[in-house]
Amino acid sequence: MALSVENHDFPQSPLTIVVMGVSGVGKTTLARLLADRLALPFAEADDFHPPANIAKMSAGIPLDDEDRAPWLRAIGAWLKERAEAGTGGVVTCSALKHRYRDILRADAPGAFFLHLSGGHELVEDRLSHRTGHFMPTSLLDSQYATLEPLGADERGAALDVGPSPEELVEMAVALLRPVNGDLA
Repeated sequence: MALSVENHDFPQSPLTIVVMGVSGVGKTTLARLLADRLALPFAEADDFHPPANIAKMSAGIPLDDEDRAPWLRAIGAWLKERAEAGTGGVVTCSALKHRYRDILRADAPGAFFLHLSGGHELVEDRLSHRTGHFMPTSLLDSQYATLEPLGADERGAALDVGPSPEELVEMAVALLRPVNGDLA
C-alpha cells in the first residue's frame, strides 16, 4: 500500500530511482525487479562501499556520517552518469537521513526515492534468515534510530513491504507513472 507520494515540478530527465530503507527490508529484491520491469540499469549500493565500511559493519559497528560520505558520493555519481547517458537507472541505498538523500540529489536532482518500510519484527525476521551478507541483525536498531522518512520537500513515495515483491513492483510502477508518463 502506498503511504505517500510527493510529485514536485522537476525537470524531465531519464528516470533515476533510489530504492531506500533499512537493511533487510527488500531493497535489492525490489530494485532488481523494478529495473528489469522498466528496462533500466541496476546497481547495488553495497558494491560502492569501501572495504573498511564492510569490515566495520561486519564487526557489528554502525557506520558514522564520515564513513558514509564517500559511499553516498559514489552512488550519486552513478546516478548522475546514468542521467547524463540518458539511460536512467535504479540503485539501492539505505539513504536513511534527509541529508544523505541531499548528497544523492546533489548529483541527481531529479531522483525519485522509493522508501520501502516495514515493521521491526518483520524486517528483523528477514535479516535473521538472510545468508551471505555482511550486515548483522544487531545493527537493525541503529538503522531504525537513524531513519528519517521522506519529507514533504522530497520527491518520492513510501511503500509498505507486506505485499509480494511482484505486487510491490506493480505498485511502484503505478506511483512512477505520474513522474514519467512513458511507463508501460
